Amino acid sequence: MKNNQFAIRPTEYKDQLVELQTIGFLDKDNESETDPIKLWKSFLSKSFLEAKTSSAFEEKLKTYMATDSLNLNEYLDSATNVSVSAFYNVALQLLKFNPDVDFSFSDPLGAMKKIQLMIADHNTDSFSIDELKSAWYWLLATHNKNGQTFIDFLATKGFFVRFYGKVNHPLLFNGKTLPVFDPHKLIREVVYVESPQDTDHDGKRDLLKAEVLRPQATENGLKVPVLYTASPYNQGTNDETGEKLTHNVNVTLQHKKPNNLQYSDIEYHAPETKLPHPRVVNGQTKRAEEDFSRESSYTMNDYFLARGFAVVYMAGIGTKDSEGLRTTGDPDETTSTISIIKWLTGELPAFTNRIDNIEIKAWWSNKRIAMTGRSYLGTLATAAATTGVYGLKTIISEAAISSWYDYYRDGGLVVAPGGFPGEDADVLAEETFSRRLQPGDFHNVKDIWKNQIEKINHGQDRTTGDYNTFWDARNYHKNFKNITADVFMVHGLNDWNVKPRNVERLWNGIKHNGVTQKLILHQGQHIYINAFRSIDYNDIINLWLTHELLGVDNQAKEIIPNVIIQDNTETETWNAYQDWANSENEQIKYNLSNDKLTTDASKEQELSFNDQLDKRSFDFYAKHNDTWENELLSSNEKLLKNRLLFKTAPLDNDLTIDGKTLVNLKVSSSQNIGLLSFQLVDYGSAKRLNVSPTLLSKNSLAGTFDWREDDLREFTYDKETPFKMISKGHLNLQNRENNYKVDELKPDVFYNVNVELQPTFYKLLKGHQLGLIVYATDFGTTVRGNQDIKYTVQTKDSSLIVPIHK
Repeated sequence: MKNNQFAIRPTEYKDQLVELQTIGFLDKDNESETDPIKLWKSFLSKSFLEAKTSSAFEEKLKTYMATDSLNLNEYLDSATNVSVSAFYNVALQLLKFNPDVDFSFSDPLGAMKKIQLMIADHNTDSFSIDELKSAWYWLLATHNKNGQTFIDFLATKGFFVRFYGKVNHPLLFNGKTLPVFDPHKLIREVVYVESPQDTDHDGKRDLLKAEVLRPQATENGLKVPVLYTASPYNQGTNDETGEKLTHNVNVTLQHKKPNNLQYSDIEYHAPETKLPHPRVVNGQTKRAEEDFSRESSYTMNDYFLARGFAVVYMAGIGTKDSEGLRTTGDPDETTSTISIIKWLTGELPAFTNRIDNIEIKAWWSNKRIAMTGRSYLGTLATAAATTGVYGLKTIISEAAISSWYDYYRDGGLVVAPGGFPGEDADVLAEETFSRRLQPGDFHNVKDIWKNQIEKINHGQDRTTGDYNTFWDARNYHKNFKNITADVFMVHGLNDWNVKPRNVERLWNGIKHNGVTQKLILHQGQHIYINAFRSIDYNDIINLWLTHELLGVDNQAKEIIPNVIIQDNTETETWNAYQDWANSENEQIKYNLSNDKLTTDASKEQELSFNDQLDKRSFDFYAKHNDTWENELLSSNEKLLKNRLLFKTAPLDNDLTIDGKTLVNLKVSSSQNIGLLSFQLVDYGSAKRLNVSPTLLSKNSLAGTFDWREDDLREFTYDKETPFKMISKGHLNLQNRENNYKVDELKPDVFYNVNVELQPTFYKLLKGHQLGLIVYATDFGTTVRGNQDIKYTVQTKDSSLIVPIHK
């Protein structure tokens, strides 16, 4: 295996000693020790927490080998110094690596280098006292085979239990916080934040339920930072009623009436509404009236609960125990989201219940907040950041939407997020309207909710697929300029739910804001990566949040690379880069020629395909999207007449695509309607990474001692495959200029179109071929009309522009 650690902080020796003293590895009994063997034995005794007696400790030592012939107990009894080789033989075992599998006792340093583990500086074959202390420090900061630093592993064994109740401030090691707060004594309380909005029009400001978890030490004066997760799913979902609203996608593409719209014609402007007066405060208290047994948690938040952070969860307007209506991503939802932040910083009131108006303040908050979460949760973090709200220091935006049009639409077409054909903004609103789960509450708002769903359905406009005022209200790009928080982005390059365009536009959209931005791109789908073996994600975020929320000068901004990208051709390989999808990247222009992509000039040819399938095939593919996808990319004759395929010659060298590939076509449709879809494909037999991670071990990662676990996962190789889809894109031929302007489409008239495919970072290996597929109906994404439409491409005026990484 390979270990990728990006969060190790360079630390001077004098500071290493201070930190070793702080956590108790150096104490009055051993800090003056001059015998390396005795000092090493002391370090080991503090690590074998289960051994309570000297006899038990000796038995533990016998289970480790220091050399190929001496166990650790024998070595400590006979050696006069600590050899570098013996130290790392034992270190590898402490880190859970297996002899004869991961390393050999004859060459531990070779294994350390191969696995990419840190080797401490040393001048000879044996460690001096000072070198040994430093080597132990770096061992504590090193990741083990199960995806944890050694010090975090010791925490799961109870190393920091002795600090519980005895420290009233965070403790740091290697620039990161340690689990010195007892997670079993968390204070859990519910408050109701008064948001400056009235989305259910009942004449009162909406109250929003927030669930708070904070360390017991806050009762003794500790002010703590907050990890805040806004999750519309937090209080439950209505999957059955949402399913009933799911739209039929087996509908025909309709001709659209041409228009001459300008952006100003469809631009969203907030309506002027009279806001109800705030509630009259009838008293104040520091004690909540409600608690809760278990929140719908995020394991990364759980990790920080023992490290001196508070966590707040809020589901938002229109959810169980809150007021208001769901709106799916509009400014009202943003207002709802930042209201919690404004309570945490003292700008808005919260109450102990929804009746008595007894105010409760976040008196324990240090007014420094980070937002966390994936998908809709990360989306709301992005939305909150675009307001520039005070107190929001950073967002960790994972698989987040930056424009809802880019989620449910593409190029003037109705499209589905991957895996959810027929879902739309109204379906999502219904699924997250958890007020329905409380019939007594729902009874009071069911009529206004019915009107709200109808309003969303009308606004989303599934008839045309055009960008309109509804979508403009849900486009966060317009307010990127307001972002003042530092932004940490995480996204999957194979995420066809929230497609990569969403993160690329955020990444490139805030480059001139003066904020620090970081990006991790992985090879997965719509997933979290906080429990992966090959990358120190939790450590990266720990370093980041320790700086952002505790104000510690730990060089997080300098240490963490700007961009970390997982390699798509090798397992457990992550590389650091300065940038991604830069518009200045070098490009290769491929011309289309018959079935080829070539850098040579192309001849004039007209190549055609028809979108219509026989009814039996259509019905089958509509139910088996994976089979359709496989047969579209293959040389299978079933779909040869329904697409065009262009390939390069086998590559002479590896080729890395970095950014947005552009397709330029001169194309006609046989009717006054038309849609085009495109796929960029890697052709070449190879074992490729699964886009869904493999479970390595269940519940094997604990946040600290006797605390919540997570599953250890990793991307592993799938069986050998002949091809892989790299990117895709879509266009309604009546939206040739932009997503809101509709042009006429005359049958059999050629038009020039330009389509940006989803951005990517992808390495094609030498000998592979780059392919472009041009087709129409995308069974997993677009509407499926099965219409008799012939499309014709003129190759001489068509090309593929590929940005490359040098």
